[in-house]
Amino acid sequence: MTEYPTEEVLEERLAELGSSPGDRGIVEMIVSRPKDDERQELEHARLDLVDGLVGDNWLQRGSRRTEDGSAHPDMQVAIMNSRIIKLVAPDRSRWPLAGDQLFIDLDLSSDNLPPGQKISIGQAILEITDAPHTGCRKFSARFGSGALRFVNSKEGRANRRRGIYARVVRPGKIRVKDVVTKVRTAE
Repeated sequence: MTEYPTEEVLEERLAELGSSPGDRGIVEMIVSRPKDDERQELEHARLDLVDGLVGDNWLQRGSRRTEDGSAHPDMQVAIMNSRIIKLVAPDRSRWPLAGDQLFIDLDLSSDNLPPGQKISIGQAILEITDAPHTGCRKFSARFGSGALRFVNSKEGRANRRRGIYARVVRPGKIRVKDVVTKVRTAE
């Protein structure tokens, strides 16, 4: 049986990692989910206005959060902070099990990326939505109950340790190692 770190151990390790940048980060990993429980790590991908991450099953899978079961438009692209996934899954080959499509080193907290904030990645622009992204039974089974408590704690939710959702507002190609920047709006 795999032994997972406790919530307390994860908190200690988080302090050692330091904070992610607030304005300019990097794409660490891109993952497509072509079928349920299937993952494909990609070096590059295309983000589309309708399909989200092309080749991912987001659109076909649908959502329990919509009345008709269709894909939730505010949950088109799932993003997780790469420093957080490094804590809960030190073996990089396990990152895709989290179920997110993008792993980026950027501060995902609501203070830094409030709903409506846009981020630029490669040729694409994403808009952060207010759909909550929380840890679930699968996350606990894959990374341990300590990891689930770590991401879902009061501080974990405030800092969006489990991640965020975004929708594509400008389609385009993205690559691993692309710079991720906050899009500044005219005041």
